[in-house]
Amino acid sequence: MSLTVRVIAPDKTVWDSAAEEVILPSITGQLGILTGHAPLLSALDVGVMRVRPGKDWVAIALMGGFVEVENNEVIVLVNGAERGDTIDRNEARAALATAQAGLEKSAQSEDKQERYEAQRDFKRARADCKLQAKWCKFKTLHGLLTTLSLAKAGLRFF
Repeated sequence: MSLTVRVIAPDKTVWDSAAEEVILPSITGQLGILTGHAPLLSALDVGVMRVRPGKDWVAIALMGGFVEVENNEVIVLVNGAERGDTIDRNEARAALATAQAGLEKSAQSEDKQERYEAQRDFKRARADCKLQAKWCKFKTLHGLLTTLSLAKAGLRFF
């Protein structure tokens, strides 16, 4: 028996097929789903979802959303999603550099909306980057955002 997995974004269905295992980026950490999983409804963070339809894994960048699991059916509703094999490495690298610069600039801003948008853009670019390149060796998103938050609060750490 396998899972039926659907990943649905507003503009397209990114995945609609059977899978043996799914790993999702929930807001509380990684969430693994196998057949027979208990019913579940959870919020998803921006990050990389992994689906294993057979022996190999397929990576999908998610832009936040929700997952519902019931009766071996996994429905993922997201703000945006893209399969890893469709992301261009050079575009991902450029987007990450731009987003990181925007994030650093926004840390000095008093505008909450600007900071939120910069964080969202950075998370999205980093998720795309994770799918494509080993060169993406930046600090974890949590570590960077914590660093920026502490710096904004005037705290220093070593």
